[in-house]
Parts: sequence; structure tokens; C-alpha cells
Amino acid sequence: MSDPTIQTFCCHHTGSREDMAVRIMEEFNTKSYNIVCLVSSTIGILGSIYQILPCKTSSHIDRLHNIKSTRGRHLIIWLAVADLLASFGVLVRSSLWLKYKSIMPLPDDDISVLFCSITSAWTQYFYTATWFWTLFYAIDTLRTIKGRDFHPILYHSIAWGVPAATTGIGLSILYIPNAKCHNLKSVTSALFKILPNYCATYLPIAIVMIVNPVLYVLASKEVETTVALPLAQFTSKERRVVDALKLKFFLINVVFYVCWLPNLVNGVLVWTMWFNMPVKIIISIWYIMALMNPMQALFNALVYRRWNTNSSRYRPTFSSMHKEFNLHNEQSPLLGSEPPRLPLSPLPPGINSYATL
Repeated sequence: MSDPTIQTFCCHHTGSREDMAVRIMEEFNTKSYNIVCLVSSTIGILGSIYQILPCKTSSHIDRLHNIKSTRGRHLIIWLAVADLLASFGVLVRSSLWLKYKSIMPLPDDDISVLFCSITSAWTQYFYTATWFWTLFYAIDTLRTIKGRDFHPILYHSIAWGVPAATTGIGLSILYIPNAKCHNLKSVTSALFKILPNYCATYLPIAIVMIVNPVLYVLASKEVETTVALPLAQFTSKERRVVDALKLKFFLINVVFYVCWLPNLVNGVLVWTMWFNMPVKIIISIWYIMALMNPMQALFNALVYRRWNTNSSRYRPTFSSMHKEFNLHNEQSPLLGSEPPRLPLSPLPPGINSYATL
């Protein structure tokens, strides 16, 4: 899981019960928590590997279709790679925590502080990268529908560079020079020492939650225009295409909200009710985060990856070269009573190849 509260627990502490973190750890069952992390991260790793593996192609048409969809596939693979490395970080950290029976380092234990801070930085970096790849998939979906160019170098520069900057700055302020962030003497010192890391973690999540639904709504409208504009009408087949894409966009947003909304709730509660909040509430949220954060990789494999379909089942094919929209069996909404239909504007294969239906 990527949580600034756990990262704060990596700091040196005195062991005094006046420290809220120490009181939480007294009621926290670290063994069961780490077991949940191990199970969810293992599932996340398997989901990432499944997403990275090439799709099985059953026909020559499918192989051609997959070649044309490399634009969407490129973004999805790198999203899965970031998920894989983040889940691996959770797996390693939880395994060692489970072995040594401690999450919060003992007083004056420099090795535990170093291990905790490094694994926390690793996990936060790669999860932040997944948030940016999720954002770029939505951006590129809209750009693809509008016929805009693909800019992989720009995507990679931002998706790997910005998380490095935010993670490095946030954790450097938290840990440097002596990794002491407990029992700070004033609210101002807490704001300057701890808040930057929370902002570095939660702002990207909030941006994706706000921007992605807007992008997918715009993309859905563009799809409707692309499909319906040539004849100014919808048939049942065209409606099915649009509905399937809308469902895919909806599920992508739902997965992101389910996996990361608990983190935002945790951040709000920590900064508004830290000294008055019941310990069981924050521990319950930690368990939810431990389960849902690594599970993002599995859910992404379900909503992004193309499902295997029977070749005889209806499936529209889109060609950017020939500008065709092949409706197979239905050439006219009135069963042949109209003249042959005009070619419709194409929907990009990079989107259709990774539909959920």
C-alpha cells in the first residue's frame, strides 16, 4: 500500500505513549495486516503478469487487429509494469515485517528505519507511476478518437519523471536529516515536515479521480459523433458499440475509485481527527488499503485487457487506412430497404481491442 501515515511510522521515535503512532501500534495486529498485504500483493503481481503477457490470437484477422492496436497496448503494458513493481515492493516489505514482527522501528534502530524508508519510497514511486499511466490512458483515448498523434516519449518522461520528483521531495523532507518526525513541537513544524509527503501522494490520486471521468465523458460523446454523424442515426449495432465503450470507461473509473478512495479518506481523517479519532477506525482503513491498493493490478487486467471472443460473434472492425466501419450482418437499419450505407468514420483499434465486452 502507498500510505504517508505508514511512511511516517518509519521515523525514529521514543516509545512514549504520548505519541499517537505508538498508541495505534499497541492495538495493531501487525501479523494479520502483513498477511493481508502478502495475499493482495501476490494477486496483484499475478494480475500484472497476465496483463503484460501477449494476447492469444485465434485468427489472421485477430493478429492484424492486435498489430493495429499497439498504441493502446503500449500504455496498458507500462501501467501493468508499474503495478507489478509496486506490488513487488509491498510483497518484500510485508514479508520482512512478518518475519521480524515489527512495522514501527525500535528506538535507535537505524537499519529498520533505512529499510522502511527505502521500501516505502519504492512502493510510493511505482504506485504514483500507475496513477500517471491511468491518466495518460484516458488522455490518449480521447486523443486517439480525435485522430491526434501518439507521443510515447512525452508520456514516459512524465510518468516516470514526475513520480521521482514528488516521491523524492516528499520523503526527503520527511526523513532528512535524522528521520525524526514524531512528537513535533508545533503545528507549523508538522505542516512543513509531514504535509508535503501527503500532498505528493494524494494530489495525483485526486487529479485522476477528477480528470479521468471528464475525459471519458468527452470520449464517449466523440464516439457517438463518430459513429452517428455520417447518417445522423443509430442502429442497434452502433448503439452496442457505443454502450460497450461507455461501460469500459465507467469500469475503469470505478476500479480506480475502489482501489484509491480509501487512501483519500484516510488522509482526510488523519489531518482532521488525528488526536480524537478512534484507533479502530484508522486501523480498519489501513486493512482496506492493504487489500485494495495491490488489487488494482488484477482489476486493471479485467477492465483493460481484451476479452477472448468467438470469431462468429459480432465485433466491429475499424480501419484508420480505409475509413471503414464494418457492421457485418447489418447494412441498413431497415433490413435492406435503404441503399447501401455510407462508410462511417473509424473508431481507433487501440480502444476497441481493449474493450471489456
